[in-house]
Amino acid sequence: MIASHRSAPITASQARRATIFALVAVFLDVVGFGLIIPVLPRLIEEVGHTGLDDAARIGGWLFAVFSLAQFVFAPLAGALSDRLGRRPLLLLAISGLAVDYVVQALAPTVLWLFVGRLIAGVCGSSHVIAGACLADVSSPENRARSFGRMTAAFGLGFVLGPAIGGLLGEFGTRVPFWCAAALAGVNFLFGVFGLPETLARENRRAFRWREANPLGVLSVFGRYTGVLPYALVLTIFFFGTSIYAAIWAFWGMAKYGWPGTTVGLTLAASGITVALMQGLGTGPAVARWGEKRMAVVGLAGAAATCVGFALSPTTFVVVVMLVINAVEGFAHPMLSALMSKAVPEDTQGALQGGISALMNLAMLAGAIFYTQVFGYFLSGAAPIRSPDVPFFIAAALMLLALGLFMRHSRRTIG
Repeated sequence: MIASHRSAPITASQARRATIFALVAVFLDVVGFGLIIPVLPRLIEEVGHTGLDDAARIGGWLFAVFSLAQFVFAPLAGALSDRLGRRPLLLLAISGLAVDYVVQALAPTVLWLFVGRLIAGVCGSSHVIAGACLADVSSPENRARSFGRMTAAFGLGFVLGPAIGGLLGEFGTRVPFWCAAALAGVNFLFGVFGLPETLARENRRAFRWREANPLGVLSVFGRYTGVLPYALVLTIFFFGTSIYAAIWAFWGMAKYGWPGTTVGLTLAASGITVALMQGLGTGPAVARWGEKRMAVVGLAGAAATCVGFALSPTTFVVVVMLVINAVEGFAHPMLSALMSKAVPEDTQGALQGGISALMNLAMLAGAIFYTQVFGYFLSGAAPIRSPDVPFFIAAALMLLALGLFMRHSRRTIG
């Protein structure tokens, strides 16, 4: 039974500390995810004694394992955080990430890379709890700004993650993982001594298995009016954007002959633009144009830049498209904010868990889909040999998401 007495309200200082820690936790989560991308081909070749073609296929399955683990465990973390509070679950996730980085730093075979990706997926649910934590300390009208800051933390993670992976990878494929392990350890200590609990006891609720399993958690989208169509749009968007994690490094190597450092620096350029756009632009943009208009901007920008990448003749043009692609970052926080407004306060953790489940299910399917399409259109069996075909497919999916969103928006007010 949940305690009936009211807990002391969280102070402004505690709210600031909780916000900082949540954003840092998301940042480190993405750093760990991003740093493996530029070193992944060389790391797989090193421990698997294989060539680039096989490395691409193995890389797709590594990403699929990571996404599957997040799909299974993120809803459980979200539901438990609604019952036990955000603090213990967030600290557990951060400590698990530190263990994951050590495992991957020591991996002697491809099998151990899979073990590391599995641990990363299980513990990567930190962003689910962080999202719920931000919802706890933000008023409904300020949640779009808070989720925009979380997207900015994602962007910053993709600045340092790939940059560390690409640059430090030149000193050895294991070095970036040791750095990430140290960062996660520092963040854990910060949380132990500085992170307050943000979920008041009177807002906690009983643990519900239907919201803790990866399929049952999706029921949260159907219980509240207007949420399900946004969930469908977000799923298609996540499936489309999974192309970057799935094939970006392999696409750059195949089309332009990029080394690992260039892979890392291109992703860093993308992270910088997303971080600046979301950190400085989300609040003013929402205040002036609202969540729905900015979601349209994000989805339309995502479609346009996928076509731009496919048609880019040089690396310089790719960098220009990465700058333009920053507007894509509006889509996720705007849709999350619209969904968050439609559910009660005691369901924010379940909602974030559901959104994470959608993301990881879509990215699981996308990792397998895009790597297979990429491999096929580089093979002699393809009617047209080109590494760009997956980007045209992703652009079509983004346009589908945009059309569905605009259709639903016409039927709703606000």
